[in-house]
Amino acid sequence: MIPQTFEYTAPQTLEEALTLIAGGERKILAGGMSLIPLMKLRLAAPEEVIDLGRVPGLNAIAESGGVVRIGAMATHHAIESSRATRAHCPLLAETAGHIGDVQVRNMGTIGGAVAHADPAADYPAALLALEAQIRLVSAHSDRTVAASDFFLDAFTTAIEPDEIVLEIHVPVEGKSEGYNYEKVPHPASGFAVVGVAARVKKDGNRIAMARIGVTGMGAHAFRALAAEKLLEDGGSVADAAATVGEGETPNADLYASADYRLHLARVHAARALTTAISRAS
Repeated sequence: MIPQTFEYTAPQTLEEALTLIAGGERKILAGGMSLIPLMKLRLAAPEEVIDLGRVPGLNAIAESGGVVRIGAMATHHAIESSRATRAHCPLLAETAGHIGDVQVRNMGTIGGAVAHADPAADYPAALLALEAQIRLVSAHSDRTVAASDFFLDAFTTAIEPDEIVLEIHVPVEGKSEGYNYEKVPHPASGFAVVGVAARVKKDGNRIAMARIGVTGMGAHAFRALAAEKLLEDGGSVADAAATVGEGETPNADLYASADYRLHLARVHAARALTTAISRAS
C-alpha cells in the first residue's frame, strides 16, 4: 500500500500546469479519490504527479448566458450545495449528492471524476442527460467536446495526452423540465451498480423532450436513445424503460450478473422517468 517513488509538483498558475503536463509519464491530481488508491496498489506508477489544487479559479461555479460553468476542481459537495447548480441544473446537484460518502464528496472533484471515466461513475449519466460540454485545454489548444463524444470506453475519454479538463458547461434547465437520478449503489464502494439520470420536458400532457443517461451497465455511460424517442412519440414510461440497454453488453461481476444489471437498469429507468415527469411543470 505504498506508492512507487514519484516527483510531486504543485503549479501556481494554469499556464505553469499546462507546460508541465506536456510530455513524460505524468498524472494530474485533481482530488485523488481514484489516483491515490491506484498508486498505492501499484496499478499506476507515474514519474511525476501534478497537483492542480493550488491553481486559482479552477473551482468556480457560475451561470452566465444560459450556461452553468463548473470548474474542474469544484468538489462534489460544492456542486451539490451551490446555488447556481441547485437553481439552474438541479439534476447535476442531485447526482453529486449520490457520490460516495461525505469524505469523498468533500475531496473529490468533477474534473477528476470525468477525466477518470470509471464505468460506474455517477456524473457521466447526468452529463449525458444534460447534454453537457467538456472544455479541454492544453498549452496550445482550447476546445469543447460534447459529453456524448467524450466517454469512449472504460477509463477512456477524448482527452489528448497534453490536455486537462478545465470546465464543464451545462445548459440551464428549463422551468418546465423535470429531472431525477436513480441509483443502485454498491454497498462497499458506493459506485453505481446501475445509475439512471432522466430529464424530461412536458408540453401539456405530452413528453416533448426526453433525455436518459445510464451508467454502471456497460463499458461506459450511454444515452438510451430508443427509450427517449419512444417517449417523445407518445409511448408509455413502462414501454420506454423496457428498451433501455438494447444493443448494449451489460457488465457482469461478483455483485451482479449481466441479466440482473439489465433488469436493474430498466427498473430504475422507469423510476427515474416517473419522478422526472412528476417534477415537470
